[in-house]
Amino acid sequence: MNQAHYHLLLNHLPIIGTLIGILTLAAGFLLKSSHVKRTALVIFVFAAVSAIPAFLTGEGAEEVVEEMPGVTEFVIEQHEDLAAIFIWLTSALGIVALLTLISDLRAMGLSKILYGLTASLCIATMVLAQQVGTTGGKVRHTEIRTSADQGAAPQPDDDDD
Repeated sequence: MNQAHYHLLLNHLPIIGTLIGILTLAAGFLLKSSHVKRTALVIFVFAAVSAIPAFLTGEGAEEVVEEMPGVTEFVIEQHEDLAAIFIWLTSALGIVALLTLISDLRAMGLSKILYGLTASLCIATMVLAQQVGTTGGKVRHTEIRTSADQGAAPQPDDDDD
């Protein structure tokens, strides 16, 4: 297996993990269950940790695909730029989720504020995760690209004279 294989295996974990964490956290609030909310926090920590190897295998995956037909530097750069922001945002979510879990387990008054911060961060992380996933898909899936993904304005045909 090469770096592209590893990247493809790992890159879904932080995205799906964040989504499952959001759904679990929402269920915890609806059910008023501290156990379910704590489970969501653990899922967010897992998603953040899983983002690290996904991010680290990205460069190797680029080396594998960059010379393939249909792969453009522009689409790869878009994906890299968003992934660089995502790794920081998901790390922040993981850290805040861990602090929230510790605060909740110790029954500190700060946990309500931290749950609010975690909820805000997980929504922002999910929005960015969707964008990172989509741009990553565009690297090899030309069927989901738009004309803007080509990296330059379309050139007029010389035959129109």
